[in-house]
Amino acid sequence: MFIANRMTANPITISPLTTVADASELMRKNKFRRLPVVDKGKIVGIVTDRDLMEVSPSPATTLSIFELNYLLAKMQVKDIMTKEVVTIASDATVEEAALVMYNTRVGGLPVLDSDGKVVGIITETDIFKCFVDIMGLPSGKTRITIDVTDKIGVIHEITEVFAEMGVNISSMATYTLPGGQGELVIRADADHIENLLQKLSDKGYPVNHAVKIG
Repeated sequence: MFIANRMTANPITISPLTTVADASELMRKNKFRRLPVVDKGKIVGIVTDRDLMEVSPSPATTLSIFELNYLLAKMQVKDIMTKEVVTIASDATVEEAALVMYNTRVGGLPVLDSDGKVVGIITETDIFKCFVDIMGLPSGKTRITIDVTDKIGVIHEITEVFAEMGVNISSMATYTLPGGQGELVIRADADHIENLLQKLSDKGYPVNHAVKIG
């Protein structure tokens, strides 16, 4: 799954000379949490809602509302933006984007083309939606969790049971538990699954959880 198919394309950008007040209004109006800062076609920074909150006046300030508005109208995003921007290429995968976000602890990445132009932005919300879609959650189906070990032929043996039973698999994911034991999560078009579960168990793959979603 590639970023180009999941990102928000042609995102709104601002210049370093955009005022903090204008950037704040742009975020509020469009419900954004971050804005790439672009100068002469190249990304030079990023401003987030947290950046704006940090420069917003606190209730304890002694300045008048007129003085506050004056200061915010004069302050520019170049004074508060993050200049070391974490970005990702438009031909990267969603998995790569998720790993970059995880390692750098950022909630969104500007997406650049081969010329360094901002062509999109992908956020933690997009990543979360990808996970939901990959796991087939919107379409319901039956979720089956099977205990597995890391050995050759496991997937073949399990899917063979589904094929013999005429049950279509819509998605499949594996992960390793802290103790080293593996779990295989399958979503399938299965309603009456008692025979399927029994055959899996007979094959040496006990099902530790099965539930109909949706």
